[in-house]
Amino acid sequence: MRDVAIVGAGSTQFGRSQWSLLKLMCEASNEALGDASLGDRRIDAVYVANMGSVRNNRQAGLASALVDRLNVFPAAAETIENGPASGASAVKHGVQAVASGMCDLVLVCGGERMQEVNAFESTEFVSYLSHRYAEYVYGVTLPALAGLFARLYMERHGIRPEHLAMVAIKNHANGARNPRAHLQTPVTMEGILTGPDAFMNNPFIADPLRFFDCCPVSDGASAVLLAPAEMAGELARTPVRVAGIGQATDCQAVHERPDPAELPAVRLAAQRAFAMAGIEPSGVDVAELHDAFTILEIAESEEAGFFGRGEAAGALERGETRIDGRLPINPSGGLKARGHPVGNTGVSQIVELVRQLRGEAGNYQVPGDPRHGFALNFGGFGNNVLATVLERGV
Repeated sequence: MRDVAIVGAGSTQFGRSQWSLLKLMCEASNEALGDASLGDRRIDAVYVANMGSVRNNRQAGLASALVDRLNVFPAAAETIENGPASGASAVKHGVQAVASGMCDLVLVCGGERMQEVNAFESTEFVSYLSHRYAEYVYGVTLPALAGLFARLYMERHGIRPEHLAMVAIKNHANGARNPRAHLQTPVTMEGILTGPDAFMNNPFIADPLRFFDCCPVSDGASAVLLAPAEMAGELARTPVRVAGIGQATDCQAVHERPDPAELPAVRLAAQRAFAMAGIEPSGVDVAELHDAFTILEIAESEEAGFFGRGEAAGALERGETRIDGRLPINPSGGLKARGHPVGNTGVSQIVELVRQLRGEAGNYQVPGDPRHGFALNFGGFGNNVLATVLERGV
């Protein structure tokens, strides 16, 4: 098996786009291709991550269409659908293709245009992730599952609403530094929780989760170009090695899990990624966690091994997860502020880590000299999870 490096990265602005889904994906892909010194080398394969193009955009065969638009014939083309974990799944497939020797240059692009439909329709299509007969038919939505999980987790580990608000405040502050983030407006504790207008500004969505505990519905695309590590020096100024990937699953219906307040797929995926990379969680310098809801950043940071059970809230209070903290989490703004174009998110997390490890994140660059990055892409409600460890250099 060959080591695999990321030699190009690109992304679009996140938010409400007037561009078509394919144009978004072409923009991100062209930026990733332009980021590498390809010369006359040909792309061997294109993997596309997407969840809703057939339902929301009336577009099937997305990978083939992207190859056509980019004029990278006769590259192999495949679309990967794994819910909100589609992005990391597509990256994994691309890494496997290069590591096996089947391909040398693989483009992985994730894209979603969710705002082409209204809010009711986008909420409905994401709800298809729930168990068809045990959850969906009873009106279960992903925010509802997150609210139930939040209540259990908060009661068990002493987490207060202020801790959820701290995640939102931190990630909005980070998003305000990221020129491509969907939400670039800072928020305050008084404005969203303690002040006289807090309830009007921040109503409940799924108690105990409020409006600012939930990520926005976003359009956007991201892309990475993968190559064998031995070629990376010719293609990238600062290549980034894919050091480890882990994946695990759990029961689809949350109520069938032995303990619905735990996320074992997160724990196992992280353990497998760290074992493959040969490092411990303490060796990570920057992390992008799947904070579709604020409670998930807290829970995932504990399940992944960055903090012990019930310790993440204290770390938030001490500022350990801020950009200038001991372990910056979601310096890009995370899903909470950067945005969550669902099928794209796993790719966008990798792009953000590449920027951090290269020292190219601009106003939201973490200080010091980050060497290892960690991404966690959370599918369904924790029933299909991928973790990725990146390392600067090859």
